[in-house]
Amino acid sequence: MSKSTIDSIELISRQLLIIGGIIMIVLGLIGNLLNIFVFTIWSRPRQRINHTLFNNRTTNSSMYLLISSLVNLIIIGYSFTTRILFDGYQYQVTSNLVIPLCKLRYFSLHTFNTISLTCVCMATFDRYLISSRNVRLRHMSTTRQGTKCVISTIVLLNFLHGIPIAIYYDVSKDGQCYITSQTYLYYYRYTFQIILHGILPVTFFSLFGVLISKQMKEMKIRQVQNKSMNVDKQLLRMLLLMSITIVLSSVSYSCESIYYLIFVDSDRQQKGWVLFAHNICALLFYTTSVGSFYIYSISTRNFRCQVRKLFCSRKNVYHTQNYRMKTVTNTN
Repeated sequence: MSKSTIDSIELISRQLLIIGGIIMIVLGLIGNLLNIFVFTIWSRPRQRINHTLFNNRTTNSSMYLLISSLVNLIIIGYSFTTRILFDGYQYQVTSNLVIPLCKLRYFSLHTFNTISLTCVCMATFDRYLISSRNVRLRHMSTTRQGTKCVISTIVLLNFLHGIPIAIYYDVSKDGQCYITSQTYLYYYRYTFQIILHGILPVTFFSLFGVLISKQMKEMKIRQVQNKSMNVDKQLLRMLLLMSITIVLSSVSYSCESIYYLIFVDSDRQQKGWVLFAHNICALLFYTTSVGSFYIYSISTRNFRCQVRKLFCSRKNVYHTQNYRMKTVTNTN
């Protein structure tokens, strides 16, 4: 492959990352802000949401998804933006920017992404328990206070687990972030990249994807016109689609990580195609954080109604205020 061809492929891959990444950032920030609005309402205690669309059965899952949406905002606004800066614009990190662009960036990326994945896992598991016909499984679902404790534990453990990343990441002479400890590098590659972001998400969501599909078929067979069952079916469908997205994202990320482990010490040919595949995997990696709102909207009618209610309520407030102003004017 000629040098000009390689240069053309590299240019196309960088432009793809920049254009596609900016579009995804805008859509992701808007989507997760709307997620936060919806899940904040659905996470409230039952006595405070008597007139909303979902009942208290959705509270636990909504609390997990609320935390996931909050950390997704950080992932998109910080980690994804700097990824475009590095790989798209080829920005070289200087020693005075090592903390925000190396240490904090990789700490936030892996810590918050693991928190997001874990919270979606817990939301899926909790929804599976609540929707089960087995009474013993339904009773395994935690209370509201128990859910808060689980979330606090998830956040604390992931923060502690991510501290070595902030310690060992540094900047090289050519302006690239790298891990200074060879021992921790092996742990990082196999634990963070292969296990936590690959094997575990793929295994968990593949397993529960099958279980949820069977559960939805059972509900369809019973076909009972019950509001709580309709809620369960919508939430199960939502989490099933989210599980499929996470599996696809994790598989691509793991394949890329394994590739770099195999060829880490060899001279890779066709560097243009390697960079192109790298940028495609980068976009796929952030698909889960960016696309959650759109997956929820497509799969869940009540989610769409709640979002519509946000804009309709603002519109009604505007018309009410405008009407009152006109009334006062006419009276005078």
